Amino acid sequence: MTAKGHTVKKPAVYIETTVVSYLTARPSRDLVVMAHQQVTREWWENTLPRCDAYVSPVVIEEAGRGDPAAAALRLKSIDGFPVLDVNEIAHALADEYFTHTRIPEKARADAFHLSLATVHGMDYLVSWNFTHILGASVRAVVQDINLSRGFRTPVICTPEEAMEA
Repeated sequence: MTAKGHTVKKPAVYIETTVVSYLTARPSRDLVVMAHQQVTREWWENTLPRCDAYVSPVVIEEAGRGDPAAAALRLKSIDGFPVLDVNEIAHALADEYFTHTRIPEKARADAFHLSLATVHGMDYLVSWNFTHILGASVRAVVQDINLSRGFRTPVICTPEEAMEA
């Protein structure tokens, strides 16, 4: 509550799969990855509780891939978060992002992460995917398409950048 009795809205955060992977993975020997893992844990423990966190069927499907024990850890970490639905608008927007970016077919799901966060009005999309989500050219295309379609673009950032959320 604020001083005037108004409730402060928690920011809505879409958690993309790379964040879940960094949170639950064994510590890396790569110094950059290790630092990202540490930042992710700090963000998850300190910032995320002040937010409304969401995932999607795309996140759940991606988190469930690979080594069964690692997949179980990833899925457990997001268990209980609300799951955004993949509707026709999100499909159409993902197709448009895909058409206008250099996201390869094998990473088409990344266009869905972007569209789902947009269509569902998320304040933030948090990711460590610098290639297909956080890249400047992808963010510019998403912003332009969203502006032309009347959508507000969520802040697309890393957990480190979202620490003050």
